[in-house]
Amino acid sequence: MTDLDGALAVAASGLAKQYGATPAVQAIDLAIPNGQFFGLLGPNGAGKTTTIHMLSSLVAPSAGAARVAGFDLRLQRLQIRRRIGVVFQGLALDLSLSAAENLRFAGRLNGLRSTEIERRSGELLALFGLEQHRHAPVSALSGGMRRALDIARGVIHRPRILFLDEPTSGLDLLNRRAIWRHIADLRKLSGMTVFLTTHYLEEAADCDAVAFLNAGRIVQRGKPAELVDALGRCLIEVETDQPGEVARRLQPRLGAALIEPAQVSFACAQEPADLASLERELGGAARALRWRRPNLNDVFLRINQPHDRRCAA
Repeated sequence: MTDLDGALAVAASGLAKQYGATPAVQAIDLAIPNGQFFGLLGPNGAGKTTTIHMLSSLVAPSAGAARVAGFDLRLQRLQIRRRIGVVFQGLALDLSLSAAENLRFAGRLNGLRSTEIERRSGELLALFGLEQHRHAPVSALSGGMRRALDIARGVIHRPRILFLDEPTSGLDLLNRRAIWRHIADLRKLSGMTVFLTTHYLEEAADCDAVAFLNAGRIVQRGKPAELVDALGRCLIEVETDQPGEVARRLQPRLGAALIEPAQVSFACAQEPADLASLERELGGAARALRWRRPNLNDVFLRINQPHDRRCAA
C-alpha cells in the first residue's frame, strides 16, 4: 500500500476485522482518490458498516493497514478524526436542542471558534434547506429534515472525507432525493471525498466507482455504468410458477439464467426481436414475459445470487 503523492483519500491493503471466530471483513484492498464519490455496496451483514468503523478509526482492524486522509490508521487516529466526517445509520443529534444548537455543539467539539461556527452554520442551513428551521427543536423536524441536519453536523468542520453509512435508510423517496440533491451540492462546493454505503442501489448509480462486498470480501468493483453494460443490452424476464423448467428450456438460446421463486431472467447482448415466439415456446409455463434495460440492482442480484438458484449456460 503506497500513497506517496497524497493522491488517495483512502488507501487500504488487506484490511480485516474479526470478532472472536467470526470474520466480519476479510482482507479488502481500497484505493480511493481525493474527491471521488465511492460506494461500498452489499447485502445486510456483508461488512459495510464494519469497514466504515475501521476507516473512521472507531474500531481497530484485526489485520492489514490503511491510510486515511494521508495518515496511518493505526498510528495517527487523532489526525484522521480531525479530517473526516461520519454520518451513521442512527442520528447523532440531540432532539432537545434546536438545529442551530446542534451545529454549534458539533462545531465546538471540532475546535471551531464561535464566529466561524455561526458563519458555517448559516451556510449549511441554507444549503440543506433548513434556514427557516434554525431555532426549531430537532424533535419537531421531519425525518428528512433531521437527516439533512445530521449530514450538516457531520461536515461543519469541512472534512476532507465524508463517510455516509446508509444515510437515507428509512426515508421516503421524496426525502431520499432531497438528501442526494443536498449532498451533490455539497460535493460541488467543497470537492470532498464521499464514501457511501447503501442498500438503495439506484443511489449508487452516480458514484464514480463502486465495490460490492459479500461475506466480508470484495467480489466485484468498477464504474457503475461499466458494470451494468457488462451484463448485456437487455434483460428478458419471465414470470412463472416453473422457474427451473423455464430456465432449462430457454438456456440453450438465451444463456445463463437467474432463477428466483416466481421469475427467471436472462441477460442478453441484443434486444429480443420476437418475444411472442418465446412465449409460444413456453406455452402455459409463462404467466408474463417482458424485456428491459439492466441497472445496478441487476448487477447486485447476480453477484449475490446463491449458487443453488443459478442455472449456468
